[in-house]
Amino acid sequence: MPPIAPTVSRVPSGHRFDAGRRWVASLELGFAARQGATRMVRARHQGPLRVQRPFYPEGRDEACHVYLLHPPGGLVSGDALTISARVEAGARALLTTPAANKLYRADSLGVAWQQHTELEVADGGVLEWLPQETLAFDGSRGEQRTHIALEGNARCLGWEVLALGRPASRLPYVSGCIEQRFALHRDGRPLWLERQPLDPRHPRFRGRWGQGGASVQATLWAVGLNDEPEAIEALREALPAGSCWAVTLRHGVLLLRYLGQERNAAWALCEAAWRVLRPRLIGREAHPPRIWFT
Repeated sequence: MPPIAPTVSRVPSGHRFDAGRRWVASLELGFAARQGATRMVRARHQGPLRVQRPFYPEGRDEACHVYLLHPPGGLVSGDALTISARVEAGARALLTTPAANKLYRADSLGVAWQQHTELEVADGGVLEWLPQETLAFDGSRGEQRTHIALEGNARCLGWEVLALGRPASRLPYVSGCIEQRFALHRDGRPLWLERQPLDPRHPRFRGRWGQGGASVQATLWAVGLNDEPEAIEALREALPAGSCWAVTLRHGVLLLRYLGQERNAAWALCEAAWRVLRPRLIGREAHPPRIWFT
């Protein structure tokens, strides 16, 4: 008698519950300059990804602030999220999130999640990518990929803050695997390429030459500054002294790194650096989104 083939459980929407399941959500945004103001001219979504209406807290002719909403609040096994945004010439957009993003523990089958971000900025456009922090639970498995494509004299500033485990609950990140990939191009030429596997079982995770046992990391980037050396000196003067962060410049990309144990310290460092860099990048003082204070 031939063996019985395993069945695949499905719900009416077609979602699978075996090792091959994949729950897709996407959000596609577009911003363009219209009569001296930035307008959100495209907002297409699939699945549980949304945006609220655009906000103009700095004035109608200033940056368009948009909050990216993911009602589930985090990623579980099989989730595949794609966020894409394009800023056209002369437009200025600031994108953020209303709360921390959570990367939950993988299920018993070890199915991974995916989160891909595609950002494009045309010549003369400005994009600020300022999501709130990401919290990775023990056992989380997945891939984060961020690709930024700049054209001509486009300017961009952004950050990624990642906290591993939940130390306050005595639940450190001791299993799972997260792979981060960053790629930044200008006119098709690579300026910053990086791949970082976060596997607590690998010697790199504890070694002083790698993660060093740190549970929190952050990277801030800024491209399009007129005077990068002056901006670096301004950061060194304004930010708190210590050994948890460093700043450097490579191929026109200013990179600020944090590696430590304090999530709030990493966030505060990035926000303070943004306050220093924004006037130098776009000639405007930092204007924190109201959603950060709710």
